[in-house]
Amino acid sequence: MGPDRVILELPPGAPGRELRSQARQRGFERFLLPESERASDRSGPGFHYLDGEQLRDAQGQPVGRVERVGSPEELERFLVGGRHDQIELVEFRGERLIPLENLLSRRKGTGELWVRAPGPASIPGLLGALERGSDAVVIALSGPEQLVEVELFLEQAVRTLPWTEVVVRESRPAGMGERVLVDTTSRLRPDEGLLVGSQAGLLLLALSESEGSRYTRPRAFRVNAGALHSYTLLAEGETRYLDELTAGDRVVISRPDGPARAVRVGRLKVERRPLRLVVVEHGHQTFTLFAQEAETVRLRGPEGPVPVPEVVAGQRLWAVSLPPARHFGQVVEESLEER
Repeated sequence: MGPDRVILELPPGAPGRELRSQARQRGFERFLLPESERASDRSGPGFHYLDGEQLRDAQGQPVGRVERVGSPEELERFLVGGRHDQIELVEFRGERLIPLENLLSRRKGTGELWVRAPGPASIPGLLGALERGSDAVVIALSGPEQLVEVELFLEQAVRTLPWTEVVVRESRPAGMGERVLVDTTSRLRPDEGLLVGSQAGLLLLALSESEGSRYTRPRAFRVNAGALHSYTLLAEGETRYLDELTAGDRVVISRPDGPARAVRVGRLKVERRPLRLVVVEHGHQTFTLFAQEAETVRLRGPEGPVPVPEVVAGQRLWAVSLPPARHFGQVVEESLEER
């Protein structure tokens, strides 16, 4: 989740202009300002203005309105009587996530759905409801310290992952190949790691090197992720080949029994090493992973870590099932068979 889905509501005058300058330096480009600021403001399409209950664009044209929902009856009236072809900025009074899920599942229309966030801590939930969230969240800022908080929660925000157990059908040596070490800028737990696989539709969990061996020191920032053609999952929901990762990319670090989080890639190390092919079965389909054949490279199953050389047919491993059809990493609606 990135700043493109966050709209910062700024105060009028010099304080708002100063916050806007700081926010832009951090990658934020969408702002909501009082209507009184529009006459003196010559900004682009990322700016909207609040005129009472009305939302206006930079030219002063009405493009949406504020809607308040505080009960099931108000939610029903909004769904039935709302004009869903324009922006709707919803302010929930009381509960937010369950009403938002109801709204997302039933609302029809082409207009964007914005939700007002009461504070930075609510951002991940609002952007991740029903695995897609609102189109944007609006959060009011009064000082630079709140901007830092917003950025922190965005860094951590990752949607809920659909974990499943898969059965190993085959495991065998696969010759030499180039594998990728992903060194991150964060300390990783022993039970979490990167999601990797040869097909975007199913990714296995390659654990961190937080636990060493008698012959190696722990590298708590590192994941030996697999062959360079493998996919991994970015925090924004896209997949990317390991070979295409670059310093600064936000990758998903996860574990089946805890929350996922985003961390930054610090560097990659690509080296030629012996590989092992792991073939798993899920939903009458087979999926593969090429991992380095080394005891320090571990996958995770329901019974705990499994060193790659010890993976055998019949074992169960943890995996995440994702939409397989993608174009440059983005999910697309089309028929696709990956082998």
